[in-house]
Amino acid sequence: MLADILITILLIASTFYLTIVLLRFLLQLARADFYNPISQFAVKATNPLLRPLRRFIPGWGGIDGAALVLAVIIQALTFFLILVALNGGIPAINPITLLVWAVLNVLDLIVKIYFWSVIAVVVVSWIAPGSSHPAIQLVAQITEPVMRPVRNIMPSMGGLDLSPIIVFLILNVISVVIEHMKLAAGLGSIGLGM
Repeated sequence: MLADILITILLIASTFYLTIVLLRFLLQLARADFYNPISQFAVKATNPLLRPLRRFIPGWGGIDGAALVLAVIIQALTFFLILVALNGGIPAINPITLLVWAVLNVLDLIVKIYFWSVIAVVVVSWIAPGSSHPAIQLVAQITEPVMRPVRNIMPSMGGLDLSPIIVFLILNVISVVIEHMKLAAGLGSIGLGM
């Protein structure tokens, strides 16, 4: 019972911080408003761990490599601690397997962030179109890199934007592929529904 409680707390805390790190990565990738209060929160929350990593892992072409590496490290450490809690000691696990699990879970979380962000943009466009709330603006900026290519391909439908439907289909296909890769990598064998 105690192990289950510790695992639950660990999963919630690590997923929360991992989401902030990935949001920072996606905000930089989308070149979102740096002075938005939510962007500033993400920067301040992740700087203590990202600054040391940036000395060794530089950014490249607008991609923050340090944030991605930090996300994978956090996820790998989380999996390791979960395995320690489940086994009652240090598990005998291949570090490459742990790394593969971490990368797949980070990719899965990025897809989920995009999925829920697109849903938020669609709902807000119906409820409060043209809203200037900082969170709404930031979510719209995050989704723009995945929405723009689809909008460029799809013909104009007289003011009706069907690109979110195509993006949902693409994200769901990617999610299914990642789930199958996770099963093939043995991630389901530790008994976590991640």
